[in-house]
Formats: sequence, C-alpha cells, structure tokens
Amino acid sequence: MSVASKMKLPFLTVVENDFGAVNQLILESLSSHVPLVEEISNYLIEAGGKRLRPILVLLSAKACGYQQTQHISLAAIIEFLHTAMLLHDDVVDASDLRRGRKTVNAAWGNPASVLVGDFLHSRAFEMMVEIGDMKVMQILSHATNTIAEGEVQQLTNIRNPHITEADYLQVISRKTAMLFEAASHSGAVLAHGTLEQQTALQAYGLHLGRAFQLVDDVLDYKGTADDMGKNIGDDLAEGKATLPLIVAMRDGEPDQADFVRQAILNGGVENLDRIAQIVEAAGGLKYTSELAVRETTAAIESLASLPDSPYKTAMLNLAEFSISRNH
Repeated sequence: MSVASKMKLPFLTVVENDFGAVNQLILESLSSHVPLVEEISNYLIEAGGKRLRPILVLLSAKACGYQQTQHISLAAIIEFLHTAMLLHDDVVDASDLRRGRKTVNAAWGNPASVLVGDFLHSRAFEMMVEIGDMKVMQILSHATNTIAEGEVQQLTNIRNPHITEADYLQVISRKTAMLFEAASHSGAVLAHGTLEQQTALQAYGLHLGRAFQLVDDVLDYKGTADDMGKNIGDDLAEGKATLPLIVAMRDGEPDQADFVRQAILNGGVENLDRIAQIVEAAGGLKYTSELAVRETTAAIESLASLPDSPYKTAMLNLAEFSISRNH
C-alpha cells in the first residue's frame, strides 16, 4: 500500500477510487514468466511510496473533464517509468536504503536491479501503445530521454565544487521535474483539454517538480532517516553539489566555503554535522526553501485559468504539500 493511501492526504480524496484502480492495475501488470521479476516487482510495490506522479495524472485528466478510464493506465505507466528510474539511480548511486527498506540492488545485486528496471520501462511502453495516443507517447518518450540526459549530466557533475545554481536548476528540471511535467501534461492531453489547459498543466507540473526536489535537498540536512525512508546525507556522500551546498560555497565565510568544497571533492558523510551547521549558517537552507516557495507559487499561479473544480482544489493542496512535507 502506498504512503498516499495510508495517510489519506487531502489531494487524494477526490480521486481515491481511481487511485485504487491504479494500484490494482499495477499489480496485474507486473505478472511475468520469470519468478525473480515478480518477486522484485512485488517487493517494490509493497515498499509503497507517495505516488505523487500517478496522482498528478489522475487530477490533471479530471480537471480537464475526462470521463473515460485510460487515465488509470496512464497513471500506472508514469509509476512504472518512475520506479524503473529509481532502480537505475540506486545502482548508479550505490544506495542501500529507499522508502525505509533495502534497495533492490542492496538485496539482490546490481544486475537484477538494472534488468528489472528495464522490464518496468519496457512494460510502460507496452501499455503506452495500448492507449494508442501518439501525443501522449511523444510526451512520455521525450520525458524519458530528457531524464536520461539529466542523469548523465548529474553524473558528470559528481565531486565538482564549481557547479553553479544555474547548473543545478538545469539538472533538477531534467532529472526530477520532467516526470512531474510529463504526468500533468499527458493527463491533460489524454483528456483532450484545451491548448490553454494543456499549457497550464504542463507548467504546473514543471514548477511542482522543481519545488519537490528543492524541498528534498533541504530535508537531506534537516530531515531524519525514519521520515525520509533513506539515509540522510546521501547526496553529500556521493559528492553531489545540491543547492544548499552551492549557496554555502557562494555566500559562506571563506573557511566555511572551503570546508564544503573539500567535502564535495572527497565525498563521504564523516563531516555531515559540520556541513549541516555551515549550510544553515550560510543561509543555504533558507535560500533553497525560499526558492521552493517561489516555485510552488508559480505552480499555483499556473492553474489560474483552469475552471474551479474539486480536482483543481486538490492540485492546489498538492502544491502546498510539496513544501510543507517532512518526507
């Protein structure tokens, strides 16, 4: 069961029945003649997750007046794409904890994680063909390509203390925000929303996704492993220069900035407490949080042209959740 369904989040209520249908379709679509595929797939499903991206598909389609059922398949497709990317991410990052449980690569090894990720990715495209909407397929194929570029870009930035804020924003727009954008945009396209509605919901997803990642990067220094379901300081351990660190190097005292640079160059979390103190003192967390609020405001403003509905209200609630959450 997903975290969203356990918590009864306010933005889920209006699509709760559809959300249940998505969960059921996910289970049905993971059948395989290879036992290990089903074993790992079921492990991933049982781990849950917020499932914000599939919820975004449901809300966007309904906000555009959609009355049919293919949005259920589209929501499941988005979740499969997201999960496939997480599997590959965990291998690249050598992560051992996600959603409070061992990662697949930690439990079964890197080859199984990569190959089951490939299975989920290909199953998603099989289901896209079944929907039969070329515009939706165009959006999702472009999104997966852009996300892959973002992943490679992030990889080339590892242990580089000279990353700028613009570099960072480009990576999170490609790597994280793109799937949010694709979810809301494809939902509107599937529903045959007006061009104005499609554009509005595309922008909403982009800004929401950026806000979501910015908050994640704050929580990497302020959250707890229990709340986050992953190890705190993972980005620092991998030598990733996230925005709180970039601001600390840019605006902190010279000795603080140098300490952060060395931490990025060396990786590891031995000095995590000291780094957390520096990013707080240098205003890195405050700056990042304020930018997340601005992105959330932009997401909310993107919905202004949509007609009032319970689904629009739910998307406003989802935007507020993105900056108020602790996980």
